[in-house]
Amino acid sequence: MACGAWLKNTVCVTRGNEAHVSQLIGDLDSAEARQMLDDTVARLCHELDVQPEIVAHDLHPDFYSTQFAQSYAAQRDLPLVAVPHHHAHIAAICAEHHIGEAVLGLALDGVGLGTDGTAWGGELLRAEGAEFERLGHLAPLRLPGGDRAATEPWRMAAAVLFQLGRGDEIAQRFPDQPGAQTVAAMLQRNLNCPITTSTGRLFDAAAGLLGVNEVQAFEAQAAIQLQELAQQHGQVASLEDGFQLNEKGVLDFAPLLAVLADCRDKSSGAALFHATLAAGLAEWAERAARLHNIAAIALGGGCFHNDILLRTLSGRLAAQGLRVLTARQMQPNDSAISLGQAWVALQSISKGA
Repeated sequence: MACGAWLKNTVCVTRGNEAHVSQLIGDLDSAEARQMLDDTVARLCHELDVQPEIVAHDLHPDFYSTQFAQSYAAQRDLPLVAVPHHHAHIAAICAEHHIGEAVLGLALDGVGLGTDGTAWGGELLRAEGAEFERLGHLAPLRLPGGDRAATEPWRMAAAVLFQLGRGDEIAQRFPDQPGAQTVAAMLQRNLNCPITTSTGRLFDAAAGLLGVNEVQAFEAQAAIQLQELAQQHGQVASLEDGFQLNEKGVLDFAPLLAVLADCRDKSSGAALFHATLAAGLAEWAERAARLHNIAAIALGGGCFHNDILLRTLSGRLAAQGLRVLTARQMQPNDSAISLGQAWVALQSISKGA
């Protein structure tokens, strides 16, 4: 049994070679949703006539789904498997395609706790069954104000401006944000500015720099608006030298962001962002494929709801001879996390872990 993530929660119960993923329970920030998780586990186990033998959960200790899994396992003396969020994203794709051998995985989303205790979300992984290795990640960005930065793209834009040595522009760039001066000071002193490698926050930074969205009314609003503007503008060539890729596998889009910071045309900037993002990700993955002699790459995480990114990146990877694996029956977002967790737990059993 796998208990899923915090956002877009589902649970998954396996029986033999079948995986039964529940209906969408949703975000676990309400008592009703938490009760629904409890009830769903009981209902699935009853309907399938199974008694779980192993329980899987997210790495984050504060998730209700994690705490439920720990309590459930303790009451029944069952083994527990903690599955890192982004490994689960890639494992869900592997489960759908029935692939047990090594694959490369691009896990691109808003946030998930990494094995180093920081917020991941732009990860290049090598995954094989119950094991995974982090081969690279997006260059870290600061989150001024922590979680608040995830809902206010202007804060991500401010973090980029500071990183580019243009912190003195923050207050004048965002005159409608009363906290702009404070955020500039926070960045200067590195106070309450944890780091993230999140692709979702990279989208937010681009939206903030282009003036597309400063404060989101709903999840992923900034990214959706960027995609719509890019679609309206039409396809463009990627920015030459728009990214840097170092020997440690860190992919940095600072050159692209510097251009967007001075871009006056929102739609052309949005199109340039998408084109250059896809080009950078493709080169990153192609280099890893050659280095590790792996021909299949799985694309998982909520950022792959973006049709431009999915289509452009898949095309580039396929042109390089890579087998591109994407979500089919499941969504690429956190609703598939429980399936990925279950896949990893099953692989750990088969390996005697």
